[in-house]
Amino acid sequence: MNGSVNKVILIGNLGRDPEVKKLDNGATLASFSMATSESYTDKQTGKKIEHTDWHDIVLWRGLAEVAEKYLKKGMKIYVEGRLKKRSWQDREGNTRYNIEIVGDEMTILSKPETQEKQNPPYSLENRNSENSPIENMESEADDVLPF
Repeated sequence: MNGSVNKVILIGNLGRDPEVKKLDNGATLASFSMATSESYTDKQTGKKIEHTDWHDIVLWRGLAEVAEKYLKKGMKIYVEGRLKKRSWQDREGNTRYNIEIVGDEMTILSKPETQEKQNPPYSLENRNSENSPIENMESEADDVLPF
């Protein structure tokens, strides 16, 4: 096999509302933090220990528009994408790095909070809905999303 794989799958909760930007080229970009947690019992003390990791998530174009419209802090979501490392120079001239997940797929797992969102277009039950505004949305890589 000559190829390589860069695949990330996360299920977690939004740490903040998405920050959405419209770029000069017309593309939409949404970014937010996402928490994933694991828990275990310490064998020596018997105490339950919970560990939380924070991830920087970036969504492009149609997925970014869905994030802007529907995602709120605390919601549980599924994100599938790839790792991307960015670097930049800080004010002191030091090279800084950030690793983020560029999402290619996103599914909202939280239940709707209001009656008007009872059967939202992004739910799995409505994935083939004719009036779904996110049907056949394309990711940054122009792959058709499966919802």
